[in-house]
Amino acid sequence: MSELIGHQNQVAAFREAMDSGKLHHAWLLAGPRGVGKARFAQMAACRLLAEAAGPAVQLGGLDVDPAHPIAKLLEAGSHPDFKRLERLAKDSGTELARSISIAQVRTLQGMFATTPSLSSRRVIIIDAIDDLERSASNALLKNLEEPPAGTVFLLISHAPGRLLPTIRSRCRMLRFAPLGDAEMQAALRAALPEAEEGEVTSLAVAGEGAPGKAIGFAGLDIAGLDAAMTAIAAGGDPSNALRAGLARSLALKAAQMRYEAFLQRAPSFIARAAQDRRGLALADALQRWEQCRDLAASAIGLSLDTQTTVFEIGTLIAGLAETAEPESFRRAE
Repeated sequence: MSELIGHQNQVAAFREAMDSGKLHHAWLLAGPRGVGKARFAQMAACRLLAEAAGPAVQLGGLDVDPAHPIAKLLEAGSHPDFKRLERLAKDSGTELARSISIAQVRTLQGMFATTPSLSSRRVIIIDAIDDLERSASNALLKNLEEPPAGTVFLLISHAPGRLLPTIRSRCRMLRFAPLGDAEMQAALRAALPEAEEGEVTSLAVAGEGAPGKAIGFAGLDIAGLDAAMTAIAAGGDPSNALRAGLARSLALKAAQMRYEAFLQRAPSFIARAAQDRRGLALADALQRWEQCRDLAASAIGLSLDTQTTVFEIGTLIAGLAETAEPESFRRAE
């Protein structure tokens, strides 16, 4: 199992609860997408199950020797007292379902109908609980209200404010924050050992404290995308040449993943530019950010024309030049 980088306070809080003998039955692991909540949940599940079943775990934190029999069962996906619920692949296999269904939640009932097989402990991970359809949330709530003996729920959430208050109230929350720069670079070097130092640096910036997000950008020349947006914002692209060139390059069939990365990066670029502004210039930048965010969020789902979408987003970025303060874009890079 890969190392968990950062989140020492969260590990300490969970271990303190474990060692107290009064471990809460439901934990809400809340924070931005991609910061390591799923890794934490998997490691916590392994530690809980290993300590309950034995042999004794000698390592600190949430670590478990990969050779431990429980770790091997989890790695093989064959531990009878562990269940992970997540969105399933559609029939096409190329995309995931929009939600975790009530049918998936109901599969837990068969597990709860019997006693745990290898110890007194069971662990359920839901990644992410934000993805539960409403009926599935209501079905899960019954289990949280009357938890089966020995069961611990680890519920991952990217937006806990959107959950049913009745679910939040039955959980102990652990909040996860974005990683710092040094932790980001360490995580990326571990995940991408063959990446060059320049790419690691640019990915660490692009990931904004979320290694999972940064890893998704690997190999897509994020530095090149940022440089193109900086050039458009700095001069306003009066000839339209920069916007047109970027739009043509991202419209190529082979550039689909880079196009999707651009859709993620563009709102963040405008948001960073807004940080250096005041008054009307700030209001203008925030309006452009909102328009860019909405357009980028709908582009894939609505199958908008790629070239047109990139050009329109580029136009929003180009407009920043009209109210730019000296040095502002260099500070926003």
